[in-house]
Amino acid sequence: MRGAFQTDKPLILASASPRRRDFFRALGLDCTLLAADVDETLRPGELPEAFVLRLAEAKARMVAEQEPAAWVMAADTVVDIAGDILGKPVDQAEAMAMLRRLNGQWHEVWTGVCIGRARDNVWDRRAVKTAVKFAAFSDEVLAAYLATGEPLDKAGAYGIQGRGAFLVERIDGSWSNVVGLPLAEVVAELLQLGVISPLAG
Repeated sequence: MRGAFQTDKPLILASASPRRRDFFRALGLDCTLLAADVDETLRPGELPEAFVLRLAEAKARMVAEQEPAAWVMAADTVVDIAGDILGKPVDQAEAMAMLRRLNGQWHEVWTGVCIGRARDNVWDRRAVKTAVKFAAFSDEVLAAYLATGEPLDKAGAYGIQGRGAFLVERIDGSWSNVVGLPLAEVVAELLQLGVISPLAG
């Protein structure tokens, strides 16, 4: 099955995320994968929007230094509940603590996206927020989900696109943003920059 778009300029996805890679492939985009290793330490008092924008730009710039003629897209996603930012859990104990914290509650998922090219010194940034409501489940249910292993590489310790879909009762905003990439915004920006174009029917 073909995608809806073609890639017109060299494009690098600065991410190791298989979810973002799969999104690009489904769209039909031809890109190089080159992950960026940046310091993801939260600064004192830093808000979720500023945090994800800073990390996305840092990743994009790091990769763009290696390939200055290519367009680079980088993203970073976090979960925010009552002002506390949840990234990927370091172990099962932290994952369980996150799941208990989110259980039955509303939270926000923030994704920062940066698309840029070093040669032109162009760095387009945007942050997208989606509100998510968890259903309420017992510790036994949360532990059963934890045992699948899925929570350990997900911000907030759950994957809405995978086994963790049952945890989510409601969302307000972009579903793909919760997965890790706000597709409507990303595609619109890539089209505006002339990096991609729609395939003829």
